[in-house]
Amino acid sequence: MRIYAVADIHGRLNRLKTIRDAVMGLTPDLLVIAGDITGYAGSTEILSSVNDFSLPVLAVRGNSDRRRVEKLCGIYPNITALHLRRIVLEGLAFVGVGGTVPVPFRSRFRFREGPVERVLSSMVDRDTCLVVHPPPFGVRDEVLGRFHAGCRSLARIIRKGRPRICICGHIHERSGVASMGETLVVNCTMAGRHNGALIECDGTDDIRVTMLP
Repeated sequence: MRIYAVADIHGRLNRLKTIRDAVMGLTPDLLVIAGDITGYAGSTEILSSVNDFSLPVLAVRGNSDRRRVEKLCGIYPNITALHLRRIVLEGLAFVGVGGTVPVPFRSRFRFREGPVERVLSSMVDRDTCLVVHPPPFGVRDEVLGRFHAGCRSLARIIRKGRPRICICGHIHERSGVASMGETLVVNCTMAGRHNGALIECDGTDDIRVTMLP
């Protein structure tokens, strides 16, 4: 499976064009959007453009996406909101959670994370690709070059469930790939020096990630 993963589009037309060009050139099987699809406004127009890419799209919302983005995704035949859902494609289960609350040098799914963490933990296992907006605490999450601003509850979920892949964004200056135990963490933000990531996997631990210039 060839997965084109992006985050932090922020409703920018030039980033939508970049995605469209990459979809045409790379011919991925699936587009995954790890939050901040819109820029607080223009949700319908942005989602309509994403739907027009004419391939399956799995998406979660980020801190710049209003809650209604998840409901709006249901209008478009090519887009599926992945929030607290588990969808199996070619032997790989995609599980997601939408929303992020940035607090000083830290990120959370919600102010009260306990219920979300318990549900998500029950859905994540080794055969999972976990799609979230913030990175886990301590991995591809440094701001100002030194302060970790990732999500601690996400780090606990990854340590427990050991998903094969975690696709995230949010921390603009830390796009790239790193390992957290047995999990490959891919920060695919388009707001830094990369334009997302191409992830190639066959349902095993043989996973190849190319960060796109």
